[in-house]
Amino acid sequence: MLCHLTDIRSLPVAAALAGGIFLIDTLSSLQFAVASLYVIVVLIAARDLHGRGVVITGVVCAILTVVSYVLIHGFVVNGTAPLRCAVSLVLILIVTILVLRNVSANQRIKEVERERANLARFFSPKIVDQLVGIHTPFSFARCQPAAVLFADMIGFTAYSSGKSPDIVIGMLRDLLRFLSEAVFSHHGSIDKYLGDGLMAFFGPPLTSLRDATNAAACALEIVKSIERWNQQHTRRSAVRVAIGIHYGEVVQGDVGSEKRLELTLVGDTVNIASRVEAYCRTLDASVLVTGEFVEALLSEGSLELAKAFADEGLHMLRGCKEPIRLFSVRREPKSAQRPVNGLVCSRPANEVG
Repeated sequence: MLCHLTDIRSLPVAAALAGGIFLIDTLSSLQFAVASLYVIVVLIAARDLHGRGVVITGVVCAILTVVSYVLIHGFVVNGTAPLRCAVSLVLILIVTILVLRNVSANQRIKEVERERANLARFFSPKIVDQLVGIHTPFSFARCQPAAVLFADMIGFTAYSSGKSPDIVIGMLRDLLRFLSEAVFSHHGSIDKYLGDGLMAFFGPPLTSLRDATNAAACALEIVKSIERWNQQHTRRSAVRVAIGIHYGEVVQGDVGSEKRLELTLVGDTVNIASRVEAYCRTLDASVLVTGEFVEALLSEGSLELAKAFADEGLHMLRGCKEPIRLFSVRREPKSAQRPVNGLVCSRPANEVG
């Protein structure tokens, strides 16, 4: 409260001080000995004012100095008074410039903090640091390859049925925290939260040579995190996770109205990833990925990671014109899967679901 009162009173104090300095310079015989104190007026006014206000304050102080000189000496240049007047004007100019630079620096710091807070909603801390450093603009759409991941909690509705809102929201926060930490720890970005799930992507706006690898590692970590969560909550019905991943070209840009814009991904890659996640229930798989995603893993040199996925053959997904080859991480033990051609296969490769 005292801080706010100080801020409110700073302008009147500055005005009173400027008036006092003017009267002393004009009515006394000190020969502008106190005119340099106008710099204090500029500093005090800077507490409440922004750039334009500081400039106006500096100009007013300079005018008061000149008016005071003219009232006493007219336009005669004689003695030490002109020198002291000139020194005062130079000091006012220097302090005004320094204050303006300080105000500009503070505004930039606040802008960076706001920008960082906004980017942190979508990107991992590492990516945020890179984006803030290079000042990457997001006001235009771009097309880039990406691994898109959808994750959803299976059984959450049954689990939360009959429970108080506090318990439901608390559990949802825990589960989404696991998902978010897994995404960020593998250099991914969160596009949006979808109730008891989320949509994430790996790649844009700063693509790397390990985007598919990071997405696969993230999916496996999510599965393990949910398993650990279920072990810690043995008295409650188990919550399962369904994860779908597809790799391909996406369009990234701002969408929404002028009052609310969101950075998001759109395109066939996003739609297919969503369909793949929904198909996890059909195959009873915790993770389903497409053939394009496995090919991206292999192109990145992540052969061992690609072997974690079992070939489920071709399947016709809702909304897709052509069958899509799927690979899974089954809920069954890995020993039940048999390797075929360097990958793991659990059903004929030419089967269409």
